Formats: sequence, structure tokens, C-alpha cells
Amino acid sequence: MRELTPEDNEPVGRAPGERPPGSVPTIHDVAAAAGVSKSVVSRALSGAPGVAARTVTKVKAAAEAMGYVANANARGMSAHRTHTLGVFVRDAATPFYGHLLTAFQEQASARGYRAVTATGSGSFSIEEERRALETLVSLRVEGLIVCSGALPVEDIIPFAHRIPTVIAGRPETDPSVSSVYCDEVGGGRGMAERVVQLGHRRVAVMTHTAASSLTQSARTEAMVQHLRDAGVDVLPFRCEDYGLEIEGTDSIVQAILDAGGVTALMAPSDSWALAVLESLQLRGLTAPNDISVTGYDGVKPFTSSLLGFTSWRQPLNLIGRLSVDDVVDQIEGLSQGARHRSIDGELIPGRTAAALSA
Repeated sequence: MRELTPEDNEPVGRAPGERPPGSVPTIHDVAAAAGVSKSVVSRALSGAPGVAARTVTKVKAAAEAMGYVANANARGMSAHRTHTLGVFVRDAATPFYGHLLTAFQEQASARGYRAVTATGSGSFSIEEERRALETLVSLRVEGLIVCSGALPVEDIIPFAHRIPTVIAGRPETDPSVSSVYCDEVGGGRGMAERVVQLGHRRVAVMTHTAASSLTQSARTEAMVQHLRDAGVDVLPFRCEDYGLEIEGTDSIVQAILDAGGVTALMAPSDSWALAVLESLQLRGLTAPNDISVTGYDGVKPFTSSLLGFTSWRQPLNLIGRLSVDDVVDQIEGLSQGARHRSIDGELIPGRTAAALSA
């Protein structure tokens, strides 16, 4: 995956460090002359941590040789910089958010920053999430990464107007703020297509509303639509009708079994799928012998061969890395304007869903 940048339109063919006559040297020229990236030049010249002394010397020598002078405003800001990113995740106790948080922290360190984290309990109200963002900003973070499937974009945009901000892990295309996310619609369709290929013709789908989860509502809606397009008899069961917490899964499973004839059950996440399997076990039923079960997210420990979940893997490491790169590039003046990047996931065939017996 690659996005075109303004540099793609610059003339080519000049030697590293060579500029048109009369032009003022830029950070791009220093990077070319030193043989490093623009972000490394920025960090080396601002004294940010994480750059080898040998590289700093090389960058400073290249800048001095061509007479490069950093932007005066940027120089003034560097003395007051914190090199800190604020990261909010809705519930670090869940595997999805936990893996993303690890990816954020690792990439922040790689870029010479540290991450200050605020996290909810999964039951945070919208107002509590807004206050968490205010708290992070009050700590003088230089950029903000917001990872919540519930907080409306209208509540995030005011922060994006104050400091560089990226929404991570959920589809968001508002032109005011950058985002990096897995293609939820494509993933929902891909997961549903697996069920179709296995021959299931009466399928239950546990759905969510956008008010409770922007990500899970998008993927489950895509599942339902794809199944219907394929001529499958679909039975949607809205989780909110049985209580938002996973503890309500048992009631949903009983309702699905009472509906009769269902051969496959599609859960909105791996955590929900695990709760489904536990509920089936209490009734002496197993997957896929009695009913096929699918999950979504594809993160450890659910990808363990011991569990063998049939699921859809979201590339959380890539999403985390690109999110940090985006916000840091904004901070360091290496990018301008909002960018939206949709990343493809992939099917994990697993063993909890099998072909329908004749």
C-alpha cells in the first residue's frame, strides 16, 4: 500500500543534494544528501531521542554544507517540545485494543516519542471519553491517537483542530481528521462469503448498532447484506436487545436455537464468538459439529490452534504503525492535510466453521 505525496511530482534526475539554481535548501535536500529519511533529519536537527550519534553527525554536516536553516518557528517550538503522544483506547483489557496499544507504543518509541495512555473500561460514557482526551491534551502531548469504536467523530474534530490527531482502528473519512483502519465492509463480506462457500443456507448474525460500536455495526451489516445477496436465509439478532455486555450472549444463543434450523452463527468479534462457544458447551453442543461459529478480529489468543477460530484477521500491527507515523509526520511538518487509509484484512479458515453436511 502506498499513497502519492507531493514529492512524487518533483523533478527527478538530480544528484543527492543538488538543487535548481537559486533555490533555498529544504529538509528534502538534506535528507537526500545524508541518505536518510526526512523524519530522521527532523529528529536529528531537533535533538529528539532515538537517532544514532553517527547519523546526527552526518545529518548536521549535510545541513551545514548546503546552508540549510530550519524554520524559525519550528526552532522556537523545539525548545518546548515533549516528544510525547497521547493515546486513548476504549478498553485496553480486550485483545483488540490491547494489541493496538502495544503497536502504538512500539512505533512511538521507534520514532523517538513516548506514549501516554488513557483507557476506559469498555463501559465509558461518551462524556467520559471526551474528558479522557482533555486530560491527555492537558499533559502537553504533541499529538493524539484516538482508538474508540463509540466516540463520534464530532467529538474528536475539536481536538484535531488543536493538535495533530489520528483516529485509529475504525472507518472514518471526515476530511478534518486523519484515520487508519481495517476495511470493515470488505471484512464483513469476506467473512460472510466463507459461510456461503461452506454451504450454509440459514444463518444467524449477531449485530450491533452504530451507537454502541461503529466498527462492529459496519461489519455485521455487511455480513447480513452479503448473505442476503447470496440468497441465504438471514436471521439478525441485535445484541442491544439482549444487553450490551457479552454476558448477555447466553440469551442470544438460546433465541437462535429456538428459531430452529440455523446451521451457522456469525459473531461480531472473537470475544463474542468465545462467549457463544461457552454458551453452546453448557447445552452440550459444539462447533462445528452442531452449529458453525465465526468470529472477527483474528488476534491472539483467539488465533491459537488450540481454539481454532474461524475469523477475519485485522492487521493491527500495521494499523498501529501507520497511525503513529501519520501523527508524527504531522507534528514534524512532513505531511499536511488529513489522510484516510483503509487496510485489507484476511480470512483465517480455522475449524469452528465447517462445510454443511448433505
